[in-house]
Amino acid sequence: MIKAAEIIETGTSILFVTLDSLRYDVARTALEDGRTPWLKCLLPEGGWERRHTPGSFTLPAHMAFFSGFLPKVPRPEQPPRLWECRPPAFKTVAKETFIFDAPNLLQGLRQHGYRTVCVGGVTYFSRETPLGSVLPDLFDEDHWRPEFCSPEIDSTRHQVDQAIELTERYRECPLYLFVNVSATHVPHGHYVNDSRDSLASQTAALAYADSHLGRLISTLTEKQRWLIIMCADHGDAFGDDGFHGRGIAHPVVMNVPFAAWVS
Repeated sequence: MIKAAEIIETGTSILFVTLDSLRYDVARTALEDGRTPWLKCLLPEGGWERRHTPGSFTLPAHMAFFSGFLPKVPRPEQPPRLWECRPPAFKTVAKETFIFDAPNLLQGLRQHGYRTVCVGGVTYFSRETPLGSVLPDLFDEDHWRPEFCSPEIDSTRHQVDQAIELTERYRECPLYLFVNVSATHVPHGHYVNDSRDSLASQTAALAYADSHLGRLISTLTEKQRWLIIMCADHGDAFGDDGFHGRGIAHPVVMNVPFAAWVS
């Protein structure tokens, strides 16, 4: 069990990675087939957990994440949450859970000396529109460039370069470093030389991102201890039962890969 309250009290930095739109079945199969060797080495024993996302597309899922609601296990009994907002008096919270007395997790972490930094990916983090500023505004500092976004075939490399540079810049304080990996979000057909997005092209996008994610985590954990959380915000339908896209309550959209560990 991860004791988040203790981790934050000791000032351990936190890396939160969302693999945008990544289906659970794609993540699991890619791991089993050896397409993601870095993640196979880094993920906890058992690999990816199947969990249920709190939102069926990027904006509501991330608003829930930053409010303390990570994907839930698909069974009635839930483990203690890593963190949650100070509850009403009648509610009991596990001692392992970090309780923040603020409207969202990021403000709560600031009260404990953390700097919150966002490396955006999809356009909900781009500030190109009023809606694209909602999520970045939650952070102390946010970064987005067109080469971080999914149409760029080497987007994850650019994002990881930026994330590593930020960790070098802020060595003196604990970080909450958030990276929204856009490679697994449409369009990703270019990873298989196809104009259409598919299970195969999302798998290829994840295989591309694997080594860069490995580089990020290996670099961060080489010199200090980190709490690492990786998950998808939602999945994507590619013709399943006739459905395409996200924002729908189809199992391929609502089931997401999840992993959390301290390294």
